[in-house]
Amino acid sequence: MTQVSDRISHVTNESGNAYLGGSWRPTEAEIDEASLEVQGDLPAGLRGQFIRNGPNPMFEPIHGSGYHMFDGDGMLHGVDFENGSASYRNRWIVSKGLQVEMGLGRGVYPGLGDLANWPDESITGDAGPVKNPANTHIIRHAGRYFALWEGGLPTEVTADLATVGPYDYDGRVDGMMPAMTAHPRLDPRTGEMFSFAYAPFPPYIRYFVIDASGALVHKVDLDLPAPVMMHDFLITEEHAVFLDSPIVLNIGGGEGEPVAKWMPENGARLGVMPRMGTADDIRWFEVEPGHVQHFWNAWADGDRIELRGARWKQVDFGYEAEGESIEVEPALPATYWVDLANGTAGWEHFDDMGGEMCRFNDDYNGVENRYDYMAAYTHDRVGLGAFDALAAYDARTGTRQVWDFGGEREVGEPVFAPDPGGSDEGDGWVLIPAVDRGATRSELHVFEATRIEDGPMAVVRLPQWVPAGFHANWFPAGA
Repeated sequence: MTQVSDRISHVTNESGNAYLGGSWRPTEAEIDEASLEVQGDLPAGLRGQFIRNGPNPMFEPIHGSGYHMFDGDGMLHGVDFENGSASYRNRWIVSKGLQVEMGLGRGVYPGLGDLANWPDESITGDAGPVKNPANTHIIRHAGRYFALWEGGLPTEVTADLATVGPYDYDGRVDGMMPAMTAHPRLDPRTGEMFSFAYAPFPPYIRYFVIDASGALVHKVDLDLPAPVMMHDFLITEEHAVFLDSPIVLNIGGGEGEPVAKWMPENGARLGVMPRMGTADDIRWFEVEPGHVQHFWNAWADGDRIELRGARWKQVDFGYEAEGESIEVEPALPATYWVDLANGTAGWEHFDDMGGEMCRFNDDYNGVENRYDYMAAYTHDRVGLGAFDALAAYDARTGTRQVWDFGGEREVGEPVFAPDPGGSDEGDGWVLIPAVDRGATRSELHVFEATRIEDGPMAVVRLPQWVPAGFHANWFPAGA
């Protein structure tokens, strides 16, 4: 284990913030480790790179007890697989805002819950008043890797996890929009990438298409009745599909006001438009109020569009106003549908197990798929995102497999890694990170994708503490 830079975390968490302790405790340093301990046997076909993104503040947050996990500087953790062995490296995403703080040796940026108190331009210079931590997701498109966040431009990074910097598609993506959701959709058949941005000011939604070469070729502003949080969306082979849910943004609402309000009186709608359509082409279909933070997939069968995701009855992300409380139940797996011919839409649950972080074989993005995976709850919850199980669904048989990690471990987002020698959708492996609740050990578990109940075929011991995080991806070797 070799420390590769003098960058270290200066977080002491004197305020006792829950998002800076326990499974969220920041890791301390950037390291490389060429050979990892593996329990069990890694499959020979597992060749490529697993990268996970998540918050890891470098400096003590200036707002102390008001820090939220959405605020932390992004850190990438990469595990490379080759010839049945694994190696590890991690790097901070060095945003312009973090560069300012590194120069000063202290934190200067507030979090999302305190955007009214921006740092002065004399301190931040051209880094701007809001730090883009790029801490939410990691994707690869047209030969480039991007770390993503809701509120700013994509941040280009390298395969070695080094930061290149903000990327604006030759000026065609406005960094003040905000610029790109953390969940663009890639069509594996055409090589196109479809994405959008949402904002607290008009236009509330901006949708765009990036072709296989990496050029932004289509951009449309969409009108909504209110500014809403829209974390994810979907594509079919012909459509883009949006959920207008009742999470209404309230940026600048005043002291004591939440950043986002749950307003079911606003209703909810599914919007469907051609992938290269205009604002006049979108059609809206009312559904019962609810929210889907993460979808699995969508596809069209004639005039019927089906989509699956983890549906929240109502949501509280920890930004509630003082004295305000929302009783939140876990999200449950659900199927939505839209009948384009009859102008109707609806939804129903297909399981009663709570969970989130919905993933599937991305080679089936936009077409009907059989297998879905999610991080699930089987024990008493311990804070937001305290998943303790891996659930796998087979839509063809209507069955579910579950692997319970026990009450002493928390798990993150499962990621599907296709077997390069396979021919069926389920040929491959599911990789899922895990931490012990004593905040001392981090692992990456590898499952055979269609045999989840058999337990992990291999467990990779990570060489340092890797805290809970957000989203991850698999990048096959040679692709």
